[in-house]
Amino acid sequence: MTASIDVMYRLLVQGVTDHAIFMLDPHGIVVNWNTGAERAKQFTGDEMVGRHFSCLYRPEDRAAGLPEAGLRQARESGRFQTEGWRIRRDGTAFWADVVIDAIRDEGGGLVGFAKVTRDRSDRRMQELQLLEAKETAERHRDALAATSTFLDSVVATMPSIVVVQDAGTGLIRLANRQAELLLCGCAGELVGRPAGAVLPDALAALLRTALAAAGMPAAAAGTPAAAAGTPAALTCEAPVPTAWGSRRLRMRALAIGGRGEAPLHGLLIAEDISEEHAASVRIHHLAHYDGLTGLPNRALFRQRLGAALAATPSDAAAGTCTAVLRLDLDDLKRINDTLGQPVGDQLLCALAGRLRDALRPGDTLARLGGGEFAAVAPHLATEAEAEALADRLIEAAGAPVEIEGHRIETGLSIGIALAPIDADSADALLRCGDLALSEGKRAGRGRPQRFHGTFAASARYRRLIETDLRGAVARRELGLHYQPIVRAEDGETIGYEALLRWQHPVHGPIPPLDFIPIAEETGLIHEIGAFVLHEACREASRWTSGRRVAVNLSPVQFRSPALAARVASALAASGLPAGRLELEITESVLLDASSNNLALLEQMKQLGVRIALDDFGTGYSSLSYLCAFRFDKIKIDRSFVREICDSREALAVVRAIAGLSRSLGIATTAEGVETPEQAACLRREGCTQLQGYLYGRPMPAKALPERRAAQGAVLSTGS
Repeated sequence: MTASIDVMYRLLVQGVTDHAIFMLDPHGIVVNWNTGAERAKQFTGDEMVGRHFSCLYRPEDRAAGLPEAGLRQARESGRFQTEGWRIRRDGTAFWADVVIDAIRDEGGGLVGFAKVTRDRSDRRMQELQLLEAKETAERHRDALAATSTFLDSVVATMPSIVVVQDAGTGLIRLANRQAELLLCGCAGELVGRPAGAVLPDALAALLRTALAAAGMPAAAAGTPAAAAGTPAALTCEAPVPTAWGSRRLRMRALAIGGRGEAPLHGLLIAEDISEEHAASVRIHHLAHYDGLTGLPNRALFRQRLGAALAATPSDAAAGTCTAVLRLDLDDLKRINDTLGQPVGDQLLCALAGRLRDALRPGDTLARLGGGEFAAVAPHLATEAEAEALADRLIEAAGAPVEIEGHRIETGLSIGIALAPIDADSADALLRCGDLALSEGKRAGRGRPQRFHGTFAASARYRRLIETDLRGAVARRELGLHYQPIVRAEDGETIGYEALLRWQHPVHGPIPPLDFIPIAEETGLIHEIGAFVLHEACREASRWTSGRRVAVNLSPVQFRSPALAARVASALAASGLPAGRLELEITESVLLDASSNNLALLEQMKQLGVRIALDDFGTGYSSLSYLCAFRFDKIKIDRSFVREICDSREALAVVRAIAGLSRSLGIATTAEGVETPEQAACLRREGCTQLQGYLYGRPMPAKALPERRAAQGAVLSTGS
């Protein structure tokens, strides 16, 4: 997205030839120079890029520190605007309007400045000429005719609108060609007519105000000219309806004459700055809004959050709080991978509208990038209001979206943090929201999670785990334990399941539930999974009994198309026959990009390995899985085994799975068998294999009976 905005900005800037537009880095060094700048300054981009922009100022302006003052004001307030003399390469000076905008990244950091300079020398000279001509006419009445002719010539050729109104009658005395073309579309429609009737309201009102400020209300016929006060110049900028549609004009009005016998008139000079304004607005929009959804971006969100916190009482007992909600769209990567980026973008736009509509008036929703959003909700009376708001957002995101014939269903995970209860600064509050979001996604996607203080300690522990896990394989801290799998009818061991263990040198044993999810999130699971495959195959190849070894595969490993090749490599390196390797997968493999994953399963099946469906009966278990792929085994989850002797429902599920497997000719393994009563019940229901503490706990390879038997055989042969 950032690259897209950069390209759009460059195309916009390079297409402008009548404005000098160039970019500065945070220190004022020129980093970009457009065609308009080359024309106005007489320097090429190669000559200016890398130089400090103050070289374009006159020596006395540099000595006065004007360039630095402009950058400082733009850095502090976001914009600096002025006009004054500047110099060209040949040393000539020109009068310029200058705008400097500060450009910030999504994190709020200063990236640099956009400087727009427009040559106003002609306008300045013409204005000076007009004023000089007016003064000359007043001082030299005998030269009035010649001066009038000169003024008429100047006014007629000016590119700006020039209108003169008679203060006594309210009629327009003079209107140049530019005024007639822009305001009426043809000549002869303004002069001699009442200004209030033919001029747009904004122009007529500005003339009236300028005349009133001079002490002579417009159209007040009969008021003595001597009553007029000192002329006052007024300036404003606004959209004005014209013959060519709405145009943005920069307008200046002042009263002239009104001294002695000279009649009082109102002089209006207006300039069409529509293109300049549109470019400025576009630059501002790109700096503050997301280019895809039109929502505020990270920089604008931080501004809104700062304003909300400034208005939030610092005392939690005051009864008013501000909520920050961190939102993450579930499964966006999967949708992009399977349906394509354009569909994912349309989904983001549709959900952005829904989420915005679910907020209250005054709340702000921003897109931070990818499927990440954030909302700030000020003036909440209770914590329950924040949780109710999160529930509305989740409900809004949960409804299906129809895009290009696809019915897409997704979810939203939300982390909630409150100020001043959890934190009182923007950075701290966002960190709390991020921690709550991460904890909520780990606990189960698609729901809101309120921040708790324990999350910070949990995050530190997870960062420690992630850091140490990166080198755990190389340091040989990871190892495998093996749990027996027995034949149900006679209790004979027929294989072992390889289970990963981590013995941390400082913290001791780290539970798999603590580090496996981290390995999946960081991508380390691919390296660790390859280690487990090679180690399990190497160990099983030493067993003279010919028993099988079962290895669990993470759903994340299926995102790599090289998975089947890694399995083949482990078999080849160890010499283990493929039929003695059993790979266990969970149903999420079939839920996530199932067509691709089914192809990987078929590749591994062709190697000769056995494929088992683990934890069947939980989650979204579907009979369609058994039709889509021919599994060698179904594993019944321990949650059903634990309740089988006491729960009719658990017994019914086990009976159904066993009966289905028997009909399909598929073996069944019941996990978590701990009592003889459970084993007996499972045998009665037709389960073919059992696994659990009743038959043995996981043990290191050196403690396996296989090892002892192999060693005994070696000793016997040696004797």
